[in-house]
Amino acid sequence: MPNSTPQRRFSLLLAAHAVVEWVLNLFAYYLIPLGIGFVSLLALLFWHDQYRSSGDVPLSMHVLSQEDGALAPGAALARLRASSLVSGHDTHLSEAPVWFAFEPMPRSGSQVIEFPSRHALDVACWDAASLAPLGAATRASGSGVISASKAGFVLDLQPLPAELLCRVRSAGPARLSVLQWPAAQYTLSVEQYHRKSGLLDGGMVVLALFVLITALINRQPLYVLFAGWLILNLRVGALSAGWDIQWLGQTVPSDWLLRSRSVTITLYGIATLTLYQALLKQNIAALRYVLPMRIMQWLCMPMLAAAMFLPYGMYLPLLWGITVCCFSVMTVGLFKIIVESRNRVASWFAASFAVSFLATIAEVAAAALGMRELLGVINSVTAALASSLLAALAVAEQMRIETEQREAAQRELEHAYQAMPVGLFTLDMAGHFLSVNPALRKMLGIGRFVPGRTAWREYFSEGSWTALQQRVHAREEAEMELSSRDGSQRFQVSATLARARIEGVLQDTTEKHKVTEQLQFMANNDPLTKVFNRRGIEQEYAQAAAALAAGKPMALAYVDLDRFKLINDLFGHAAGDEVLKQVCERMAGILAGGQQVGRVGGDEFVIVMPDTAIALATIICRGIVDRLGSTPFRVGDKAFHVRASVGLIELAPGIPMKDAVSTADRACREAKLGTGEGLVVYERGAEAFRQREVELDMVARLSGPGATDSLLLEMQPIMSLRSPRDTLNFEVLLRLREPDGRVVPAGAVIAAAEKSGRASLIDRWVLNTTLAWIAEHAERLGNTRFVCMNLSGASLNDERFVQDTFAVLGQYLHVASRLCLEITESVALHDLDNTRRFIDQVRSFGVKVALDDFGAGYTSFSYLKELPADVLKIDGNFIVNINAHPANVAIVEAMVSLAGNLGMKTVAEWAEDAATVRTLARIGVDYVQGWVVARSQPAERLLAARSAAEFITDPELLELLGELDARASAGLVPG
Repeated sequence: MPNSTPQRRFSLLLAAHAVVEWVLNLFAYYLIPLGIGFVSLLALLFWHDQYRSSGDVPLSMHVLSQEDGALAPGAALARLRASSLVSGHDTHLSEAPVWFAFEPMPRSGSQVIEFPSRHALDVACWDAASLAPLGAATRASGSGVISASKAGFVLDLQPLPAELLCRVRSAGPARLSVLQWPAAQYTLSVEQYHRKSGLLDGGMVVLALFVLITALINRQPLYVLFAGWLILNLRVGALSAGWDIQWLGQTVPSDWLLRSRSVTITLYGIATLTLYQALLKQNIAALRYVLPMRIMQWLCMPMLAAAMFLPYGMYLPLLWGITVCCFSVMTVGLFKIIVESRNRVASWFAASFAVSFLATIAEVAAAALGMRELLGVINSVTAALASSLLAALAVAEQMRIETEQREAAQRELEHAYQAMPVGLFTLDMAGHFLSVNPALRKMLGIGRFVPGRTAWREYFSEGSWTALQQRVHAREEAEMELSSRDGSQRFQVSATLARARIEGVLQDTTEKHKVTEQLQFMANNDPLTKVFNRRGIEQEYAQAAAALAAGKPMALAYVDLDRFKLINDLFGHAAGDEVLKQVCERMAGILAGGQQVGRVGGDEFVIVMPDTAIALATIICRGIVDRLGSTPFRVGDKAFHVRASVGLIELAPGIPMKDAVSTADRACREAKLGTGEGLVVYERGAEAFRQREVELDMVARLSGPGATDSLLLEMQPIMSLRSPRDTLNFEVLLRLREPDGRVVPAGAVIAAAEKSGRASLIDRWVLNTTLAWIAEHAERLGNTRFVCMNLSGASLNDERFVQDTFAVLGQYLHVASRLCLEITESVALHDLDNTRRFIDQVRSFGVKVALDDFGAGYTSFSYLKELPADVLKIDGNFIVNINAHPANVAIVEAMVSLAGNLGMKTVAEWAEDAATVRTLARIGVDYVQGWVVARSQPAERLLAARSAAEFITDPELLELLGELDARASAGLVPG
């Protein structure tokens, strides 16, 4: 209770203050504006106008237009007396001088004569009785009793002559009249003229300045346009009232007056058109009024040029015509917009336009038709005021619409700010939050938020605030990742510096970070064994290679599990997968910290050993071989013995990983053959590295220009066992000429070509060279029935090579029948349909086809009936030491019998001694090829021989040859 009285007093004080504030607002917002409006209306309607003038009397006059040559005052007066009296005269745009005479009205007191035409340029007057000059005046100066006054001129002479003669020159639609004023009333009318001019100028300029300042503050170009339009509207109204001879109380130079009128009217039209389009742009596009608007825009430029360069009298008719057309089009457009869209902006602008349009029509009609009574109803002064007011209402309506749109957008933005699922914040430069949205408060767990007090450092890791400051100052938009203070959350922040504050967006990327880490692990690691995959081990190798370049040792091992496929085949992949996991665990247990293992095949692994000497690496790899092979791998109730072969190499700086792995793989294959008890080591400088370099060099040579320049062909004779001295058949063999001139077998070339995808290049060269050589020496090769040439599997599957082969065969069609293309059995059976098509097409050129190395692969005799070959070349493995293996004799004999039944000839390769040839002859082989007959020979030696038998030097084979000749003479078949 003790505190209730002070509290009650405070409440009463607040209530009283609220009442006072309500009363003050009532006066300021409602009563004062209404009071000002009421008093102003009362003043206009009932109070005395202290500037009202009266007593002006229009005088009748005789008028003469000087259309021909110059007239003297006397002659003009004489002609004037013959004309009738008129109250006024319209020049109808004529710029010829006009003479007129009039008699002042006798009145008491001082009198003055006013010539009120705003289009008059100069006036001169004489006393009609004596023809004495009274004075003359232009817009710039006056002499005698005549001077420029208000919109026209005034004659002030006391007393006035009985009759006056005057001459006037004008420009534009001038209306000549004469008014007689009491001097005091005229002075009052001059004051009223300048007062009205000042009020109009001042009011419109203040309004324009207000609109302009508002536009600059709000950055609204539309209001800048409206401010300029208001000033131009003022000048057009001043032109109608005759006030345009001055601007802001300063007299416009007479030389500028006419040109300024033309330019002002044109600029007013341009500003009106631009304002029209700015306010109603969307509606114009919707009504398809774009083309008429563009036409009017194009008309603005010639009109501006006409205003600047054409005489005023020529400019006005052009202006009136274009103005009426353009205003009509714009007015129709306005009313269509009003009817179809109910646009209040268009309604106010249409009203403004209608006023301006009617005023323009009235001005044109009054000037062109002399209908001066129209100007008493509506003129440019009233039009300027009314149209400005109505246009202001249109702009105000546009401002209201834009304000409502901004407020709606602001409400939507505020709603979006509150509902946005990402965190939005504003920070001051001290690192305190000025504003946060609900998402950020929830994200960071902010309980009580105090703007300017809640600090960034309370929620994020140390140093993150400094890093954020540096980044927003360094670039326009900064992005960074950061973690929460306890490290349990990860965030992505995007921030920018704006008005000495940091505006930003915060996203919780904790889950994304976990997923990214998981994806990165999956990208670099084998999903089964969790060791590195090929991509991951390549990255480890690249990092380790940097230390190798710095001089530190490095080794690489290639591990292959022996006969691992049997586990998958016999016990399933689940058992095999479990064995692979245990293999990786055992290897990882032996490796040191920086050494990494990667799975590069089903049962193949690569181990990268950075900073490891070859001696230590050898010990480690020996441990891996022993560890994997000594203890069985248990999967359930089963135990599997797995052995490993390891190829270990010592790396030299700069060696690419693919070359290192290839060399280690070579060492591993050597270990599989039983060398080194499961481990073969290549130290730096080993022969394997040199062979690899030779192979790489050969690949480079084949990939460059002149790849076949060092290639040449040799021929190995193939001897017939039925008529050894009657045929000269042979096989072309590829040779390589080294830079030192040595000729060596081209096995390295063929291997490099197959690895680099250039095998077809070699085969294409061999085919072209062979056929060209046969064609060149066809006459000397009369005993040659066939010339064998090997085709690689890669070439046979190269469609471009196949098409090139057909083209070459067509070119050498006359010798193509001597060519025998050898296709290995394995290649032929790889794609049986493709091989059959190829054989059919080359045989159509007369080419023979041989199946090479028959029996070396997975021979199935059933395939022979599918392939229309001419020759069967028995693999040399069955021929070498055939007499030591009776089974080989039986196999070869079966092949010979099968070939004979299918209409094929047989060729036995690798015949090394006479005994082998004897056995081959006995079992019915048709041809024999091997060193016992002859090694490969230069092409020149083949041309000098008549048969393959001429190359034989072995005595036993020569003896056998005699027996064969004898049998052939006796008509006996071998065997």
